[in-house]
Formats: sequence, structure tokens, C-alpha cells
Amino acid sequence: MINIERALISVSNKDGVVDFARDLSDMGVEIISTGGTAALLEKHGIRTTNISDVTGFPEMLDGRVKTLHPNIHAGLLARRDMPEHMAKLEEMGIKKIDMVVVNLYPFKETVLKPNVSLDEVIENIDIGGPSMIRAAAKNYEAVAVVTNPGKYRSIVEEMKASGGIGQDTLRTLMLEAFQSTANYDALIAQHLGGEFCGSQFPDKLTLGFEKVQDLRYGENPSQAAAFYTDPLAAGVGSSRMSQLHGKELSFNNILDIESALDLLREFEDRPTAVVIKHTNPCGIASADTIYDAFMVAYNVDALAAFGCIIGFNRTCDVPTAEEISKHFVEIVFAPEFEPEALDILKRKKNIRLMTTGGPIVHDDAPARKYKFVKGGLLIQTVDNSVLDPSTLRVVTERAPTPEELRSMLFAWKVVKHVWSNSVILAKDERVVGIGAGQMSRVDSSFIAAHKAGDNAKGSVIASDAFFPFRDGVDEAAKAGATAIIQPGGSIRDQEVIQAANEHGMAMVFTGARVFRH
Repeated sequence: MINIERALISVSNKDGVVDFARDLSDMGVEIISTGGTAALLEKHGIRTTNISDVTGFPEMLDGRVKTLHPNIHAGLLARRDMPEHMAKLEEMGIKKIDMVVVNLYPFKETVLKPNVSLDEVIENIDIGGPSMIRAAAKNYEAVAVVTNPGKYRSIVEEMKASGGIGQDTLRTLMLEAFQSTANYDALIAQHLGGEFCGSQFPDKLTLGFEKVQDLRYGENPSQAAAFYTDPLAAGVGSSRMSQLHGKELSFNNILDIESALDLLREFEDRPTAVVIKHTNPCGIASADTIYDAFMVAYNVDALAAFGCIIGFNRTCDVPTAEEISKHFVEIVFAPEFEPEALDILKRKKNIRLMTTGGPIVHDDAPARKYKFVKGGLLIQTVDNSVLDPSTLRVVTERAPTPEELRSMLFAWKVVKHVWSNSVILAKDERVVGIGAGQMSRVDSSFIAAHKAGDNAKGSVIASDAFFPFRDGVDEAAKAGATAIIQPGGSIRDQEVIQAANEHGMAMVFTGARVFRH
């Protein structure tokens, strides 16, 4: 337990600080303060000691130097249990400081401002604040360090109840303090690394993430989970959506939403609906209206769509909402909902309704993907390339027709977002069959054909990697597919090409694999 006699308050975020300082002052705590914080407290009738009266120096260099002084840091760092430390304070005429209330310059908020200059970013890197926080946190057994305005009320209540602050609280505050400075520095390094680092993969990687919420559980009820966000990432993402209706998102919901967003970014030019189950699309279509796109996409595999997530890249209108309301759907998201459409969907108690907060566009795609392994982290760039039709290489006796080529280009955009080994059957701007996540490509071909049924006739097939054997081509031909788009590159390419020729199919090679492991 420590008693608080002197507190230094210097905050950028001034929420709640007036009431907190008043409570401390009413309990007899001397308040030391700086600049704008001191002016605010004095304005509200709270007596403060200016930092310059403690240091003996005025604030200098436009406020860059004000707390970096031995009279401050010795008062924070002196070990109360070491007589020689306390004797030195007395010799130098320095008083101990028992509490530091500090939050830092708004670096994150500055970075996120549109068209912000580098000079403004640099000026919002706090120096004195982190130094005081770390000094107080290092001496946590004797100094309370408060970096979170959300803790003000509980600290006051503890002081009123017990006369001081206990060791459990001091440890909690210390940990929170070091986490705050670590995150702050990580955001600085992360942002400036994007400005100046010549490599996508720096020697030392710093990531500053902030918790959005605790989740009810992870993939299964036996697993704990939480959701963190990168505060510097701009644009549309599941962490920045607004929820209009329904219960909280689950771990699996968030993964599915991200999968739907990744896929929809491929189709910004056309109204498109995607139906997601277990991070794989079970239906996707583009059309002249979002209603037509939804009707086709949902019915690609209506059986699999039970309990799905539906994503739209255009406003959800009334006719579409009326159709959705006939089915069991976990989540619907769109850039916007027509008011009446929203009313229709809100009648379903358990459905979650989300708005993206902006358009879903290709240039908004993430640049990197991360996968944690024990003791390490894998990072890779994201394949955000757009296939140029002029680079396709026709390898069969027959070239694809314009209609087949159009279907191929649509299917290629989709197959990039299906777990491998993936095979897609498509017609025009709609998928008719999907084979995903199989250990052999022929099984994926069989499943895609089975799902498509009679719709496979006249379709094209897209494969995320080369066909290692002709059996996948034979399976697609048996179902009625007429053309194939695939990367090529197998030692058996000639055998696969021969199979396509035997079936009268057109085949093109992209020269690029889009495998999703």
C-alpha cells in the first residue's frame, strides 16, 4: 500500500481528468501539471504547481522539453526502501512523486488524418511522456502510473476506501503502462517503416495492435478468443464495420467476413453477391442488379448456404432483403441498406447486419498476410494482381470463344479465393460449381461437377494450380465443361493438353499459380 501525496498530471486525452484531479486534490494530493493540462485544471478551480516551479526551468523549444529533468525523474525513480536514495533526494532538495497520470501525444490520430505531412507526424511523437511512464512503471512498488482514463474512477474509489493504492493495483497499472509505451513505439516504427523502409520484410518487425473485444469463444466453445485490430490500417475491414442489428460477432464470423471482403474486392465494377461458408464461397455471381446477383449466387448451392454469410458490394435493397428473409442467414453486410430493407431484415432476431463504412474496391486489399507458428511468424505479400487477358497462352487446338473467355476471367478471380486444391465451374458471371479443400485435384473436379449438376454443361473450369494428371480434365469434360483456365507448369502438361484436345475443349495457361494453402 502506498499513500499518494504528490501527483504529476500531464495528459493529451483530457477525458475525465478534471474530475480525477479534483478528487485527488480534495484528498489532499498536491497536483503538479504542465502546459495545457495545468491551464485546464486551473480553469476549473483546481490548484496546481506548474512543472517549471519544480524543475526551475521554463518549458522550452515549443514544449519539446518540459519534464525531462532530474527533479522529475529522480522523484519518480528513487527507491523508497533504499536510505541512500532518499538521502540523495533530501540533499538535492528533490521531492518524491507518488503518482504519474500521463497519456501520450495523439500519434495514431495524427497518422490517420487525410494528407497529413511528415512534419506533423514527427511533432506528434511524444518524448517526455513515455520517459515518465517508464520511470514510474519501473518503480511501480512506490509510484502509481496511470495511463488509462478508464481507471480514474476505480483508483479514486480505492484511495477513498483504503487511504492509498494496494500492490495488486500498482502491478496492474505498471503492466498497462509498459503495454501502452510498447504499443506507442510499435505504431511509430510501423508507420515510419512504411515511409522509409526499403524492404517489405524488415529485420525487426513491430506491430501495434489494439483489442477490439473479447469474443465469446474461438473456433470451438473450448477455446478462448479475442479480436485485435491494426489501428493504422485504413479502408474497409471487419474491424471497422458498423453493426446495425444482431448479437456480437464470433471468431468464425470474423474470418468469414474477411473472406467475403477479399473476394468482393475482385468485382468492384459490377454488382456482386458472395455467399460464404467456412471461409469458402459456396456461391458468387455478378449481375446488373444486386437482387439478380444474390438470387443466382444463393442458388449455386442452396443446401450449403444454410447458415451462411452474405456479402454485397452494392446497397442492399428491398427486393433483396425480402428474399434473404426467407432463409437462415448468419450475417449480411453491404456498403449500405435501404431503410425499408433494414426494417425487413431486423425482423429476424438472430441475423447480424453490418455496413462496411465505405465501398469495397480492389485497391483497398491488404498488402500482407500473417500466419503464426510456434515461436515464429510467417509473412507474405498478397496476390492482388489482375489477370491481363492478353497474357493468356492458348495451348489447345481450339481457342476459347469470347463467351468462354469471359467466363474464364470471372472464374479465375474466384478460384484465387477458394482453399486448395480448388476447382471452379462458371458460366458468364456466375459460379455453378465449387470444389474446395481436397487433397487431390480430381476430387475437387468431381465435387465441383456434382454441385453444378446440369449447370455444368457449357461451363468453363478454373484451377488454382496445374493439373498433375489428365483425370481432372476428364472429370470436367464428363460433366460438360467446354474450356479450362489453369496456370500450367506440370511435367505432364502435354498429357493434360492432349486430354483437352480429345474432348474438344479449349485450354489456356495463365503462367501464374493462385494456390491458397
